[in-house]
Amino acid sequence: MSAESGWAATIEIRLPSAAGAVRLARSLAPESTREVPRATARVDRPGPTVVRVTISARDTGALRAAINTHLGWVQLALATERRVAPP
Repeated sequence: MSAESGWAATIEIRLPSAAGAVRLARSLAPESTREVPRATARVDRPGPTVVRVTISARDTGALRAAINTHLGWVQLALATERRVAPP
């Protein structure tokens, strides 16, 4: 995309189970509805075991910040999932 039309990035996370994908999407959903200056995010599930985060931003700095933030939340959610999952 050009600077005139904005910038966008898509992150797809493939999980081993549909239940894990549901939990991840639910944990990210509240964050994607937050009002953040210069950036917006949308969380959806294009497949049973896939979570997709689509980020749009007015400039590359806002896009970078939003990507880093969402990847941090994904990492935290997946680490929590591993920690509480039964052996």
